[in-house]
Parts: sequence; C-alpha cells; structure tokens
Amino acid sequence: MATLDELSQEKQKLAERLARLDADRTRLAQQLEELEIAERVLSRFGMARPAERRGRGRPVRTAPVSSGRQPRAAVKPTSPLSLSDATLKAVEAHQGGATAAEVMNYLSRELGMTVRPNHLGIALQRHRRAGRLESRDSRWFLPHSQSNMPSAAAG
Repeated sequence: MATLDELSQEKQKLAERLARLDADRTRLAQQLEELEIAERVLSRFGMARPAERRGRGRPVRTAPVSSGRQPRAAVKPTSPLSLSDATLKAVEAHQGGATAAEVMNYLSRELGMTVRPNHLGIALQRHRRAGRLESRDSRWFLPHSQSNMPSAAAG
C-alpha cells in the first residue's frame, strides 16, 4: 500500500505544479496583452515602436534584403508610347482582331514593353467603354467607323 500512497502524493504534487504553471501562463498572457495595447497606443501618438520587436516577437527587418535585382521603379520603359496608345496600335496591327495574348506579345516584341496582364486588361476595357475598341468572340477589334478613319485622317 505504500506505493499507492506514493503515487497519490506524486499525482497531487504534479496537479499543484500544473495549476501554478496555468496561473503563470494566464498572468503572462495578460501582461503581454497589456504591453501590446500600450505599444499600439504609443504608435498612434507618434512614438516609434521598439526596433527589436514587432507584433508577437518577430524581429523587424532593418535593411532591405538584396535579391540581386534592381527595384521595379528603376526600370525605364523602352517605348515612348503610353500603354493606352500602344494597346490601340497593337489591335490595329492585327487586321482580323487580336486576342489579349496577341496584344501582349505584340507589345513586348514590337514595342519592347513589359506589361502585366491585369494592366493590359484594364487598358482594353477602358478603350471598350470609351468606344475605341470592340470585343467579339474573345478578340479585340477597332470599331468599323474608326478602322477606316485613321488611314483617311493620316493622308
């Protein structure tokens, strides 16, 4: 029976220790929450955050990571045309209409422009809403009235 008493005592000690640890964890969680609230208040009033911590212990990056590439802002467009004008020129170059992929290929191949697909889509839709382009069967066309006008106006 001595071993049964020892086991119950050991179990009691572990239960007490677990209760203390739970109480400590709760207390520390409350302190952390109070510190985060104080940090948010200080940041609202213009005081800088501590540089060594951000959020829940993630370190703040002090210097940008060099990936070997130049930033996108440093890239200069090689074509003097705007995306809007270049899009119209690309559609005009395809007599039977052009898909968005064909327009993008034309812009990169003929004009040396790098265009993101969503930006091209926005430009195409803007021209469609303005009546400068028509969309039929997933192809883009100049309107019938406009397709004849540029050649007449140029001459």
